[in-house]
Amino acid sequence: MPYTVEDLVALFDLEPIERNIYRGQNRDIGSGRLFGGQVLAQALVAARRTIDAPDREAHSLHGYFILAGDLDIPVVYFVDRLRDGRSFLTRRVTAIQHGRAIFNMSASFHKREPGISHQAAMPDVPPPEELESQLDVIRRHADRIPEGRRDLLTQDRPIDRRPVVPMDPFEPEPADPVKRAWIRAVGDLGDDPLEHQSVLAYASDYGLLSAALLPHGRTFFDADLMGASLDHAIWFHRPFRIDEWLLYETESPIASGARAFTRGTFFTRDGQLVASVAQEGVIRTGGRPGSRGRPGPAQDEKQGDGG
Repeated sequence: MPYTVEDLVALFDLEPIERNIYRGQNRDIGSGRLFGGQVLAQALVAARRTIDAPDREAHSLHGYFILAGDLDIPVVYFVDRLRDGRSFLTRRVTAIQHGRAIFNMSASFHKREPGISHQAAMPDVPPPEELESQLDVIRRHADRIPEGRRDLLTQDRPIDRRPVVPMDPFEPEPADPVKRAWIRAVGDLGDDPLEHQSVLAYASDYGLLSAALLPHGRTFFDADLMGASLDHAIWFHRPFRIDEWLLYETESPIASGARAFTRGTFFTRDGQLVASVAQEGVIRTGGRPGSRGRPGPAQDEKQGDGG
């Protein structure tokens, strides 16, 4: 069954339960676990739903993943209205399953204002038209994916991701901890900034933690490897459209003590830096039986993207 951008937008269309309370449905991306990017995006939508002012957009969000989510039941989001100022509004969101918090997030919304402006330069990379889709790379290796996950991992996707330097998802060569890929939603998202921000939040969790595996020649397809997000932060700097190509550069400056720190930046095709991301995650080796280089059972949300 194809997974379209319309399906993704519908996934973020939360059901209102009561004032400040919303319910979201889930979708498996091939990991067998609730994808962290989905919870992050739905929490952002829940927070924005409690704001009446049309000219307030999220400029930052900071979330912590507390417990692994359950794909089989909806997620309920409780929103606290912490502050409504003239320029900034602050919300706190708690995601609940089985009566326990699995995720919490603080988000801040800002009315656009003029001010000083500067930014880092965009990397010099080939345009997306010259690059192969990651989905096509994964499909070429479909026979190496466990049959139970093969259909999900090779289905059409709502986001086209084109790595600047493709790699074999099962036998990668060690490399510097930097990844670059063009990404774009496959379809027209309309003009609502919240839809573009929520889809970027969702996409920002794809491949971010796996940047820490590059120096070690590993991927989350390795059977003895497990990884999971611990926290995730996003800063939205400028308006953008994610149904147009964005360059997503990710890097991991350090991994230590079974934790890895990663960060990322999003650029438009004309070089504007529109969003920044940071994440810490846990990465453990030797945690599951099986030989290196063979796909193991899906036990964490990071196994869905294949690196």
